[in-house]
Amino acid sequence: MPARARLDLLGVPCPLSWAKAKVALADLRPGDLLELVLDDPRGARDLPRAAEAEGHHVVSAHAKGTSWIIVIEK
Repeated sequence: MPARARLDLLGVPCPLSWAKAKVALADLRPGDLLELVLDDPRGARDLPRAAEAEGHHVVSAHAKGTSWIIVIEK
């Protein structure tokens, strides 16, 4: 069963949010999931693109109030 990690990126601007997500992804095994919570609109737009460009799979990305939840599979 894949592990599921959560990373709180509230208040962290892009591109720093992607840098932190990359560090968290590096600690995961293939197939594990990383849930990101962020409130930066630029990050919400750019993080899924950057993850896909690096070979990860974006499982879901949706708004929740004034923040976004993005789930990435390593």
